[in-house]
Amino acid sequence: MPEPRGHDGEEAGRYLRPYAITGGRTRHSQHAFTLITLVVARSVRESASGLEPEADRILELCRDRAMAVAEIAALLDLPVSVVKVLCGDLLDASLILVQSPPGQESRPSVELIERVMDGIRQL
Repeated sequence: MPEPRGHDGEEAGRYLRPYAITGGRTRHSQHAFTLITLVVARSVRESASGLEPEADRILELCRDRAMAVAEIAALLDLPVSVVKVLCGDLLDASLILVQSPPGQESRPSVELIERVMDGIRQL
């Protein structure tokens, strides 16, 4: 009979580790991040003691340039949901700055885009 998945320590650790990192949270209570939300570390880090190693690694990755949440998750080999929770904690601690993608209200109308395209064609 085959051994059930998750029976060995390595497979079980794959699921237990993200749960432990986030304290069982699947999303942050105050902040919502998309896959393309950009994250950059602030230059001041005096209150960074006591961070999870993964949160500290996010700060290291985002020190020199802004990175998307999806990119951070891929580089750290963590689920996106875990990275979103950690980024929320870092934002609460004022250790990162974030830039979310523009919402629907800031997108140009189809009419405006058509007028721009018409103007370009006339050139």
